[in-house]
Amino acid sequence: MLKSKVVTIQRHIVEQERLHPGATGDFTGLLWDLTIAAKTISREVNKAGLVDILGVTGENNVHGEIVKKLDVYANEKICKSMEHGGHLCIMASEENKDIIPIPDEFPKGKYVLIFDPLDGSSNIDANACIGTIFSVYRRKTTGSMITQEDCLRKGTEQVAAGYIIYGSSTMMVYTTGQGVYGFTLDPSIGEFLLSHENIRIPSKGKIYSINEGNANTWDEGTKKYIAYLKESDSLTERPYSLRYIGSLVADFHRNLLYGGIFLYPADNRDPNKPKAKLRLLYEAAPLAFIIEQAGGMASTGKERILDIQATELHQKVPVIIGSKEDVLLYEKFFNQK
Repeated sequence: MLKSKVVTIQRHIVEQERLHPGATGDFTGLLWDLTIAAKTISREVNKAGLVDILGVTGENNVHGEIVKKLDVYANEKICKSMEHGGHLCIMASEENKDIIPIPDEFPKGKYVLIFDPLDGSSNIDANACIGTIFSVYRRKTTGSMITQEDCLRKGTEQVAAGYIIYGSSTMMVYTTGQGVYGFTLDPSIGEFLLSHENIRIPSKGKIYSINEGNANTWDEGTKKYIAYLKESDSLTERPYSLRYIGSLVADFHRNLLYGGIFLYPADNRDPNKPKAKLRLLYEAAPLAFIIEQAGGMASTGKERILDIQATELHQKVPVIIGSKEDVLLYEKFFNQK
């Protein structure tokens, strides 16, 4: 329920800017451009069943996955919305193999935008929740040349991260390192209004989110942990409830509000070469920044996700993320010898 004090996302961003006397307004402008892109994508998602925007293009993306028409639209809309504002020096998208330079005709800024334009796109035709994930860094290099080095970063270097979830309502959740805030789009006035102030995830949840269809690919620690969650024990509030949508943003958002743990461990059928699925820069790092700001935890099972130095644009990592006590317990199972 919205609070009696109406706070738009623009007002909130400006108020946050005032906490930093040396702010130039560039970062505020960047976030404002992102909200415009979010509103436009939300409009298309909401009318997708009425226009020729559902279905596939017949092409594959860099990961070999079939590209949905709405994927392409969201990717193009974000690029076009962000390239001209003078706030960015470079972008990188999950849908693009290489970095996305800012066209020469536009001024270059001091920030880097990394994004997944439409997470959960396999759910589009089923009218399930999908979302956009974004991450912002300050430029790292100096001089006129802007390179991939500006995108290959540790998650601890992020200056902002967030996501937009397109569901029964459209919400934008973001952090700049000063807590996590959620805004719900009021379509009657076309504004994102503050609906979730200073979000804090419960230290322990009762929900686990994992694709159990992959159970035969899990490592032994993960198998034992999931078996543990299914056991009945009133003292430890088990069994947990399984909730899995198959859209990372949707599963993450629910657990952020209610508490719980989301797991996407590596495919361990070849223990010598485990294969992760989720992308470090576009999914794992931004959500890790958000969850830690909300009091939770994000891990690969062995290390803190925010401490991982990216070495490739499309690098993949296992993701265990959610309530702190749940993630810590998972690590114990995962690291048992």
